Amino acid sequence: VQLQASGGGWVQPGESLGISCQASGREFSINTVGWYRQAPGKQREAVADITAGGTINYADSVKGRFTIFRPNGKNTMYLQMNNLKPEDTAVYYCTTAGLDYSGGHSEYFEVWGQGTLVTVSS
Repeated sequence: VQLQASGGGWVQPGESLGISCQASGREFSINTVGWYRQAPGKQREAVADITAGGTINYADSVKGRFTIFRPNGKNTMYLQMNNLKPEDTAVYYCTTAGLDYSGGHSEYFEVWGQGTLVTVSS
């Protein structure tokens, strides 16, 4: 299973940007999806995730501004970011975990996308 992220770019403070991540593979099912970010000189931090039970979690710093969603049955996840701030500048990584059936049996997997840069500045 592989993840391909897209949609990063440069925006001014207060603007919006959406990023997405497409999962691909032969036969798999997704249990959890999430977005992390890593700002220059800082550790990677969790931004938002959707658990296997459907619970959605957000970091306090993005609550009310960011929305994570994954359309039912789709292998694509999205992160809609509104009212962006300079401190949101980071490389954003998507991740997903689930079961891979391509080997004739179910095997747990966890994969990360390559990261997409979001820059917020005036």
